[in-house]
Amino acid sequence: MATFGFIGIGNMGGAIAAAAARAHDPADILVSAGHPERAAAFAKEHGMTASTNEEIARNCKFVVLGVKPQFMAGVLGALKPILETRTDCVLVTMAAGMTMQQIANLVGGGYPVIRIMPNTPARIGQGVIQYDWNDRCQRSDVEAFLAVLGSAGHVSHLPERLIDAGSAVSGSGPAFAAMFIEAMADGGVICGLPRATALEYAARTLIGTAELMLQTGDHPGKMKDAVCSPGGSTIQGVRALEMGGFRSAVTEAIVKTWEKNKEFAK
Repeated sequence: MATFGFIGIGNMGGAIAAAAARAHDPADILVSAGHPERAAAFAKEHGMTASTNEEIARNCKFVVLGVKPQFMAGVLGALKPILETRTDCVLVTMAAGMTMQQIANLVGGGYPVIRIMPNTPARIGQGVIQYDWNDRCQRSDVEAFLAVLGSAGHVSHLPERLIDAGSAVSGSGPAFAAMFIEAMADGGVICGLPRATALEYAARTLIGTAELMLQTGDHPGKMKDAVCSPGGSTIQGVRALEMGGFRSAVTEAIVKTWEKNKEFAK
């Protein structure tokens, strides 16, 4: 029996599987994918073992479901006859909007379920991952899984009722951050910077600013004001962002993402 099995190794599932391989013996990790050749390539890259959904459901302590919400019923429906024979496995879901109870119900109910919501920077150990677990889980199992999850980045317990909101900020946030980096770089290119230079400056500026805020505890507004000299150039850029509805656009992006997450729970 293997300890960890990952069904689905896309952006999220692959990021957590790669993180698991940094904290746990890769030889004790099985992976599967819709295309077997992808599972084989991923397993070879990380020292894992390529497998099938059925073998993972049959043999792994932690069955990690890197499956999109719209495909979850089909995947778990096919595995239900196998999982019904298991009394010693824990299901781990990262499907946006799907509750732990929904996951358990798809395989007959009564299963230990851990719900996580990672983001793609988990692939390099810089992720943000929320988690919660149902009352069927043993504390020792939760702790064993968290010990591996910690290699993916910042792990934060969040009650399940708030995970959809957390996901809107950190789960989808890399897409929004990447758009901001790209937009900053576009501006730099217009002003004459080479594309690669502009992208690096924009990305490193976001990294440095975020780290400064975390280390000092300063409010973002205070940090913004520290750069804006009276009559200076930065305040004119801030003015342009405000005229373009920057704050409301970002806020609405989070709210719309959260609303879509909630739809998956219906």
